[in-house]
Amino acid sequence: MAITAGTHTYRNFIAGRWQESAATRFVTNRNPATGEVLGQVPQSSREEAAAAIEAAAAAFPAWRDTPGPVRGRMLFRVLELFERELPRLAEILTREEGKTLAEATGELQRSRNILEYIAGEGRRLRGETLPSERPDTFTYTKREPLGVVALITPWNFPVAIPIWKLAPALVCGNTVVLKPATLTPWTASVLMEIFHEAGMPPGVVNMVIGPGGTVGEELLTHPAVRAVSFTGSNEIGTRLYRQAAAAGMRVQAEMGGKNPVVVLDDADLELAVTGTIQGAYGSTGQRCTATSRVIVTPGIADRFVEEVVARAARLVVGDGLQPSTEVGPSVDEAQMRTVLDYIDIGVREGARLLTGGRRLTDGALAAGWFVAPTVFDHVTPSMRIFQEEIFGPVLAVCRVPDFDAALEAANAVPYGLASSVYTRDVGAAMRFVDRSEVGIVHVNNPTVGGEAHLPFGGTKATGVGPREQGSVAIDFYSELKVVYLDYTGVPRTGNLY
Repeated sequence: MAITAGTHTYRNFIAGRWQESAATRFVTNRNPATGEVLGQVPQSSREEAAAAIEAAAAAFPAWRDTPGPVRGRMLFRVLELFERELPRLAEILTREEGKTLAEATGELQRSRNILEYIAGEGRRLRGETLPSERPDTFTYTKREPLGVVALITPWNFPVAIPIWKLAPALVCGNTVVLKPATLTPWTASVLMEIFHEAGMPPGVVNMVIGPGGTVGEELLTHPAVRAVSFTGSNEIGTRLYRQAAAAGMRVQAEMGGKNPVVVLDDADLELAVTGTIQGAYGSTGQRCTATSRVIVTPGIADRFVEEVVARAARLVVGDGLQPSTEVGPSVDEAQMRTVLDYIDIGVREGARLLTGGRRLTDGALAAGWFVAPTVFDHVTPSMRIFQEEIFGPVLAVCRVPDFDAALEAANAVPYGLASSVYTRDVGAAMRFVDRSEVGIVHVNNPTVGGEAHLPFGGTKATGVGPREQGSVAIDFYSELKVVYLDYTGVPRTGNLY
């Protein structure tokens, strides 16, 4: 099914077939930069989600019994087709989500790396052999799949995040139902095309497009679903976690971030400014690892702020398909309004607005949802723009007297995903690494980014459950079975514990 933009109505993918949704309600999928209509998005029902779950359950026994190396080879075939589709998928991603073509290409490269790494895990689904206390007994562990796994993914990385959930779930022998974000059904549909063309058996991979109130509820209550992996907002994620845990499901939830960069007096100014700009305004600030706070010490603060403001003001905002564009639009009008509301809150709370702070409507920008790159100075830790995730091109600068105060401010939020420190002092860098309350720490690097073979995830309100990416992803998607093999056949006596 080669999907094109326009009046197309997206379909569900169930049991190896594209199926028209029985939905009576649809929402319009639009290019956030131009307003172009890309297609109609069905609000599918619980019954359609149940059909996908049942297809996955029916396919599970055969997929479970498929050897791990064979499952891995199937993912390598997916990788081969994915690489063929990179140019088309990059353009679709830009048109649907709004990020620049360069950012879309970067997301796809990360997705490619994840597929390549996890496909190899098909030959590394290892257990352990361990010595037994008993004579003539061989003890070992082995990994087994869970069953049907529900994957609920967001709009901001609509290729990479589904891939980093799909790949480990499948290589472990699970079957899956994907619920993509309603704002990005086109990219999700292309992924299903690729998995289908790769020869994935019917029912192993399924997709249902629809809202959390119907599709999501069915995924969290159907007795055949053994686990759910979610990426999205804290509001939804914490509710999902309670509901799924009450049903006895295994849960993985990666949620919000409010990531700080700490810039100390001895930092390389150019390096710190460049990293901050990349972290704050890349992907329009619409990523959980975005740099939304900068905490600076007095000796460098004025020079740092002056340079950051100058560079933010020079950033080119526009349609991501234009080569000159550096910052794209908010994903839709609702997200743009949220960003503008937070800017108003910052002003009312007394932060000093230095640049940006408004919607851009000049010329072609009037058709999209553009917010000027924004910098606030003299932000205090009690302000909402310091504490709450904005998910837009807004940077809050907080001035503190010294390293200890910087570390305290960096940790003074509910979230704990990523942080960064810029300094030439190795001792200060290592103290920051040791005491920063996050899952990912950077030294002299932006808060954004991650490599396919390294774990990804956070602490505190950012996430619950095992980390994603890397070999640790296998832990969530598999059960560990312990085997005691007595090879004598002689009955045991005495205390067996």
